[in-house]
Amino acid sequence: MRDFELFDEESTSTLFRDIIMLALAGFVTLVMLLLPHINPKAVAEESSKSPGNLTVELRWPDDLNADVDLWVEAPGDVPVGYSNKGGQIFNLLRDDLGDTADLTGLNYEFTYSRGVPEGEYAVNVHLYRNPTGVYPIPTTVVVSLKKPGFKSAKQILVSKLDLTHQGEESTVFRFNLDQKANLVAGSVHNLPKKLRNRKS
Repeated sequence: MRDFELFDEESTSTLFRDIIMLALAGFVTLVMLLLPHINPKAVAEESSKSPGNLTVELRWPDDLNADVDLWVEAPGDVPVGYSNKGGQIFNLLRDDLGDTADLTGLNYEFTYSRGVPEGEYAVNVHLYRNPTGVYPIPTTVVVSLKKPGFKSAKQILVSKLDLTHQGEESTVFRFNLDQKANLVAGSVHNLPKKLRNRKS
């Protein structure tokens, strides 16, 4: 009789454990099935938006081991480049050193802005280092603008510039945006403006 009672307690304990495990497995399965359906519209909207309001990109030939730097300045802000990677408006997101510590094999730098205040913007390129001694170094600079409320950016300015000596800093663009983030007609020029090593 005693063995029968012991067997009965063990089977009840096993049955209780099995029911708990099945309930837990069912709950986990239900959560896994519901996760993809929780707020999918918000996820889709976020992925379709391009980051940054104003994007400035610099490219030069990938086979040239040269360190070319991008410098940008927003209205009323400090110049942003390799030695000052962030201001109130712009941030330098990639400082490319040529072949040094570069796993991508691409030569490019780019900045993003947070907002697009009214006023003048300046974009410079600077040849920091060129150990190969190959000249000229052709560069391409692209400025793209995403107006507030828009999902994607649109190229507004493109220019090509040859750098001819180490230490050269050249102004590629100076331009104005109005209160509605429109490019002001006739405001684009490249009158020289030093940005490197300038604090304000």
